[in-house]
Amino acid sequence: MSVMEANSVPVTPLSSVPDFRNATSVPLNETMCEHWREIHHLVFHMANICFAVGLVIPTTYHLHMIVLRAMLTIGCALFIIWATLFRCALDIMIWNTAFLVINLLHFLYLLYKRRPINIDKELSSLYKRMFEPLHVPPELFQRLTGQFCNIQMLKPGQAYAAEDKTSVDDRLSILLKGKMKVSYRGHFLHNIYPCAFIDSPEYRSTQMNRGEKFQVSITADDNCKFLCWSRERLAYFLESEPFLFEIFKYLIGKDITNKLYSLNDPTLNDKASQKIDRRPSLCSQLSVMQMRNSMASSSDGEEGLQHFLRGTSTASSLRNSQQELYNACGVTPLQHDVFC
Repeated sequence: MSVMEANSVPVTPLSSVPDFRNATSVPLNETMCEHWREIHHLVFHMANICFAVGLVIPTTYHLHMIVLRAMLTIGCALFIIWATLFRCALDIMIWNTAFLVINLLHFLYLLYKRRPINIDKELSSLYKRMFEPLHVPPELFQRLTGQFCNIQMLKPGQAYAAEDKTSVDDRLSILLKGKMKVSYRGHFLHNIYPCAFIDSPEYRSTQMNRGEKFQVSITADDNCKFLCWSRERLAYFLESEPFLFEIFKYLIGKDITNKLYSLNDPTLNDKASQKIDRRPSLCSQLSVMQMRNSMASSSDGEEGLQHFLRGTSTASSLRNSQQELYNACGVTPLQHDVFC
């Protein structure tokens, strides 16, 4: 360092050094809030009350999110009024305007999701009986029945499927109105009533083996109306909806089990079939050979079939049919008692 630079360094006189021992303390009222400011306007407190109400609503309340968003929207609106008219704070007004827009959009979206869904009159009974008890939302049911399916009709005597002729790969149907009968080689097996799948065993069978034919004949017993899905498009849709995929697995397995019960009593009427419809499903992997034609698997002759049909009402035949059901489903009687 040069001599001139050394001389340019400022030197503080000793007399000007502050005496920290004699320094006075800063007044406490600036940091310790000894003197509180006056209370804000009532609008400010109403806004905070709205926030508090929205936050304390229990989540078990079915309109929880709608009420929460509504309270936040009202609270933000009150904050804007307070900041504009009584505080003149531009930053508070801007922030709450942004919050107001966000919450208002969420509120309108939630209202839109809860809008009433108008289900077609012909499908309302199907939804209430089969899908609503399983908590399928109406909008999801509307998507399921509105894109790749149609309603078809059959007159008495017309065939839905012909034995060894009709392919099972094309469609899946649910009967909406009327009654159908299922027969094997001219012998009556059981009836199909409304809100039941027409070809659930074939649907389950073709998930494992493609290219099969119907091994039973299904004909309309009176004027019938049924909902028919395209198999390929339905499978594609169910892949994108895992919840609905599980619902279909349960419904189809349950329908197959109900048909197995009805095979034990071919004269089962609609009222009794509705009672059976409440029983839980045991089987979800039965093929068509294990279901509708299990009685004919032991003998191709007419004598074997007639012997089975004559013996369906006896207790021993019922026990044998139930044992076949257990074996086909892969469960033991003990497991059946636990499930039921």
